[in-house]
Parts: sequence; structure tokens; C-alpha cells
Amino acid sequence: MTSDTTRTTPVTAETERLRELVEGARVVLFDFDGPICRLFAGRKATDVARELERWLERQGMSALLTEEERGRPDPQVALRAVDRRHPGSDLAAELEELLTQQELGAVPSAMPTPYADPVVRTWTALGARLAIITNNSARTAFAYLAGRGLVDCFTPHIYGRTPDLHRLKPDPYHLNRALRAMGAAAEHALMIGDTPSDLQAAARSGVPFLGYARNEDKEQRLRQAGAEVIVRSLESVLRVLRDLRR
Repeated sequence: MTSDTTRTTPVTAETERLRELVEGARVVLFDFDGPICRLFAGRKATDVARELERWLERQGMSALLTEEERGRPDPQVALRAVDRRHPGSDLAAELEELLTQQELGAVPSAMPTPYADPVVRTWTALGARLAIITNNSARTAFAYLAGRGLVDCFTPHIYGRTPDLHRLKPDPYHLNRALRAMGAAAEHALMIGDTPSDLQAAARSGVPFLGYARNEDKEQRLRQAGAEVIVRSLESVLRVLRDLRR
């Protein structure tokens, strides 16, 4: 067996598994920020995280964050930290609304994920039912999808962040809500996500998972978390869907 054959075989097997996942999906659950768009393409997520930290400082509550939690590129780190220490509090609710406003402000400059729009439209045309399962605000996802003319492909199944912050992925709560609302069995669904928390939520719900990784770093994280099928471009998904339409 040559080294070229060694490299090719896993790719071929994974390509076949991709086809099986796509063909078997009657319900498709998309993460939002990643598989659908890059929400903070026009502004660094780190800047948004820092805005939340500054808000806590103005409230005299900066001590709620540890040194490890400060300066993280993910604004939800600060939000989750506050909720862990003051669950269900007005402070957590106000911080969540601040993050929602930051997300809504990012919608006009969000960058569509390549091939995401035609994937959504083609899957819908094939009769699949689609849902959004996101740790972002549902209002944010709705605003973006409406701007792209895609909202009818998903409504009413847009499940996003709520005041119950402990329900965020990797908790499978919203995946299970979607499955119940759509009357779908887990084995007939497919979760498309770009983070280990997406993978973990899918695993806890018994839903097959397809990883989307726009770069090598994201792919490595998904591989390390146990993802078996990952695409670096949704074009490969679109090719399978177009084959199904023939």
C-alpha cells in the first residue's frame, strides 16, 4: 500500500459517511454562528467580550470574573460566569440583553458562510425540515435569516439563548425541544455545528453530527472532541444535495 493510498482511503470513507448523513437527514439542526454565517466578521468577538467586561466594571462587579475568564475572545464566557455565580439574577439578565444588542448590531456586517444559502434552500426544496439551534440570541438569528431571505426555511424552529443560561449547548435542551416540536426521531435528524459543544449536545440527544470547520484549528478541535465527519466547505454538502435532486 502506497503512502498516497494511505492518505486517500480515510478521505474516501469520510466522503461516503457524509453522503449517508445527508441522505438520512429528515430534520437538519444548524448551529448559527459558523455554519450559517460569521456573525462578528465585521467586529472582533474579543471587542464584544471586552464591552461586557467594561459593563461589569461600571456596575462594580468586575470581581465576578476570574483572571482566566477576563480577556477571552468569546463574549459568552463572561455571561456564563456571571450566571454561574448569580443564576437567574437581574445582573445576568441585563448582561444577556447587552450581549443580544451587540449581536444584533453585528448582523448587518455578518459574513455568510460560503454555500450556506444554497444548502439551506436546496435542503428545503428536497423536503427536509430545518431548525436553528444556537447559543446566540434567537432574535439575532431571526434578523440575519430575514435579511438573507431564508427565515421561512426555518421558522418557527429558531431556538436560541434564553434567560435559562444553563440550557446553552452543550446542554441538549434546545435540540430536544426542536425534535419534539418537529415530531422527529433523533436518528432521522442531523446536527451541523462547528464547536465541541455542538458535538456534545448532539451526542447527548442521540443526533448524528456533521462538523463544519472553516480552518485547520477548528477542524483539530472537532477531531479532538471526537467528531468523525467534518467538512471544510459546505460545497461538499451542496454537491450531495444536488445529486439527490437528479
